[in-house]
Amino acid sequence: MTLDLIALFDLFGVFVFAISGALAAVRKDMDIFGVTMIALFPAVGGGTLRDIILDVPVFWVVDTTPVWVTFAAAVISFFLSPLLESRLRVLIWADAFGLALFAVLGAGKALDATGSVLIAVMMGVATGVVGGMIRDVVCNDLPLVLRREIYATAAFAGAGTFCLLRGLNVQEDISLWVSVAGAFAVRAAGILLGLSLPRPPR
Repeated sequence: MTLDLIALFDLFGVFVFAISGALAAVRKDMDIFGVTMIALFPAVGGGTLRDIILDVPVFWVVDTTPVWVTFAAAVISFFLSPLLESRLRVLIWADAFGLALFAVLGAGKALDATGSVLIAVMMGVATGVVGGMIRDVVCNDLPLVLRREIYATAAFAGAGTFCLLRGLNVQEDISLWVSVAGAFAVRAAGILLGLSLPRPPR
């Protein structure tokens, strides 16, 4: 896979996650400034934490394109939100795809930086869930990752699958597509079937 294609996937993930943040802010009846600020949290929050931990240049500081993509997504969501039949439903599915994409891309970046599968999976999960957690906390909602449903597990599945396929020397583009699809399928199953991880016995 060329670097250009990876960058394109990354920007698409930023756009989708920014929409999830913007729609969450719209549901809280925020003005356009608030919508834009909330959009930034899921769009760049997880990747920022990942890059700081890996001690590599923060991606949106090196190239501000993700910030501009976030601003565009926020404005589009702000003005088109009345056309959406169910903002919450769109938010959930936009978040699901962003989660899958960011978890896999985050794992790939960490794997290239450290060579450690464990660190790659951890950073993949962090990239996928941290920004959404910040978004939900600021919007005074219970973070999706803490609710009784499949969420972080989907990020773990995507990041783990990507590392496994890379270890088996599967082509990187195939590894990415399969892993993103797998993570999204796990999250979608959780949404559609109401699946959740087991709770401790009482």
